[in-house]
Amino acid sequence: MPPSISAFQAAYIGIEVLIALVSVPGNVLVIWAVKVNQALRDATFCFIVSLAVADVAVGALVIPLAILINIGPRTYFHTCLMVACPVLILTQSSILALLAIAVDRYLRVKIPLRYKTVVTPRRAAVAIAGCWILSFVVGLTPLFGWNRLGEVQRAWAANGSEGEPVIECEFEKVISMEYMVYFNFFVWVLPPLLLMVLIYLEVFYLIRKQLNKKVSASSGDPQKYYGKELKIAKSLALILFLFALSWLPLHILNCITLFCPSCRKPSVLIYIAIFLTHGNSAMNPIVYAFRIQKFRVTFLKIWNDHFRCQPSPPIDEDPPEEGPHD
Repeated sequence: MPPSISAFQAAYIGIEVLIALVSVPGNVLVIWAVKVNQALRDATFCFIVSLAVADVAVGALVIPLAILINIGPRTYFHTCLMVACPVLILTQSSILALLAIAVDRYLRVKIPLRYKTVVTPRRAAVAIAGCWILSFVVGLTPLFGWNRLGEVQRAWAANGSEGEPVIECEFEKVISMEYMVYFNFFVWVLPPLLLMVLIYLEVFYLIRKQLNKKVSASSGDPQKYYGKELKIAKSLALILFLFALSWLPLHILNCITLFCPSCRKPSVLIYIAIFLTHGNSAMNPIVYAFRIQKFRVTFLKIWNDHFRCQPSPPIDEDPPEEGPHD
């Protein structure tokens, strides 16, 4: 008999489906735009594509699996564990991609004249590969042994059962809270968050310093360059806020689960925290793409060419973006 679904669960599933319906097309459009427009082929947009790929997978794979876990079907322990791990891999990949983009924008401000020689497509590809490898290591760690199999086996044996335990597949039944708090949060979520805070503060400081210097020198070209970077820095500050808003609630709840097992957590708060983490994937195309004019123009061309059947003129590709000239 299928497990019954509460009203809270039904609302949660509906919101998750809505997030997936926004996240998948939005991030596919980002990838499509980079493919269509040659002006979107530099290192910055390589990182954005990596983020978009992870976010497509969050909408197409993680959210359906999260809904499955939430319903709690009865499965073998390791089957449930394998269902839980992709959530960890892909959400970790999104976090690392956000950090890579922040570092990339910092380098554009810190070393504008040398940026293109330092951040080459080859190095960007290596960074992207490194982010994905780290994500698989972090996300698959429970599969290598850091899980709750020992506890489940003892309870299974105490009931006189033999063989691999069969459980109601729920995230907290297979994933150790020690792993989620000490390893996932304290090592792979909180430090990137704090590092992004420092990066964004430094970006604002450097831009303000350069704008003040160039204003006194009455130099138009650097003014334009750093003015554009200031707009991007404001977007980074928004990303920082959305990242914290999306990820901290769930990890705070995990800390409460670990450090205060007797504390009651309202179901509605758990559901809100979970879909906030997934919702971050739907926010990213809006924040990263729609604030960049090259993306807006390309999106409009894709819409006209493929959905309205009214081919638009070829995109005027901007010349390579150079740093300020002294």
